[in-house]
Amino acid sequence: MGSFFLSHIHALGGGVASYVIPFLFVLSVVVFFHELGHFLVARFCGVRVLTFSIGFGPELMGFHDRHGTRWKLAAIPLGGYVKFFGDENAGSAPDASQLTTMNPGERAVSFHFQPVWKRAAIVFAGPLANFLLAIVIFAGIFMIYGKQTMSARVDSVQADSAAAVAGFQPGDIVLAIDGQPIENFADMQRIVSENADRTLSIKVDRNGTPLVLKATPTLKEVKDSFGNLHRIGILGITRSMAPGDVKYQPVSPAQAIWLGGQETWFVVDRTLSYIGGVIIGREAADQLGGPIRIAQISGQVATIGFAALVHLAAVLSVSIGLLNLFPIPLLDGGHLLFYAIEAVRGRPLSERAQEVGFRIGLAIVVMLMIFATFNDIVHLTTS
Repeated sequence: MGSFFLSHIHALGGGVASYVIPFLFVLSVVVFFHELGHFLVARFCGVRVLTFSIGFGPELMGFHDRHGTRWKLAAIPLGGYVKFFGDENAGSAPDASQLTTMNPGERAVSFHFQPVWKRAAIVFAGPLANFLLAIVIFAGIFMIYGKQTMSARVDSVQADSAAAVAGFQPGDIVLAIDGQPIENFADMQRIVSENADRTLSIKVDRNGTPLVLKATPTLKEVKDSFGNLHRIGILGITRSMAPGDVKYQPVSPAQAIWLGGQETWFVVDRTLSYIGGVIIGREAADQLGGPIRIAQISGQVATIGFAALVHLAAVLSVSIGLLNLFPIPLLDGGHLLFYAIEAVRGRPLSERAQEVGFRIGLAIVVMLMIFATFNDIVHLTTS
């Protein structure tokens, strides 16, 4: 299926299509599972679902299921929504005029009359579905391809690099960094890339003798194979590609799920570290990308293969799940914040307070979208 999918992309002549089609595929998969999480838990809680939409705007196609839910594909494929009975719009804002006229039977199936714990569960189910999707995708990749391990053995040391200053030598095997065990070269790369300009205590094995070296990774701009710039910490060493240092290990389903969870947590941790770095000024905000950047990366990854594109979908799924948990009104996290306040107070915030909150949330989201799109345009014009 993978080669068939990609061959049809290239058959369209490349250009815009080679970016748009992979982007729509990746985004649609992620959005579908996010909304499916809301939908399934809402059904479980007895809430009537009016609409399940992939995209916004005019409907392109759709159908009604036996429960009366309208499943549809809309013209603007940049998101999606689930609309519950009693909602005024796709943002799940309550329809005040409808709510006041509902009879007891209608209230029983309306989202807005559910206990606070049910509403919180329905809202949280969307991001949770994104995390579960990522774990399943990562686990599937591990089961199909196995786990690649590369020994954390140093092959060469770049002159005048942080590693050279610290005293690294070819043949050194990295055992631990700041007390954290290192099992392979990828583990070391992850830690080093996140700790630019911070002195690390690195334990190495040098011909059977343990040593502790102090190294401070240098912050550098590195281009990936597609020409995208990344600011990461660099030691200045290369890995050994000797046959004994590169291995592929088959994994069981249980191991694959565990590894999938680890990969998912790594994306969460790296994202939060980046956001924290932006706040304190250690990271540049120009790496924050929007739909244009995602489309560009999707097209680039699609040229590698279908597995790489699915891997990108997993990474994007984690990012969208995490973003939606931020306590910003309008996002799922904002709703959860309101429900937490309601649970503590014993009553919901006033309609006025919620309206003000949603307006503030909308302003924040719009500003972030504008900023991310601006970064995308700058990135395109300078790459």
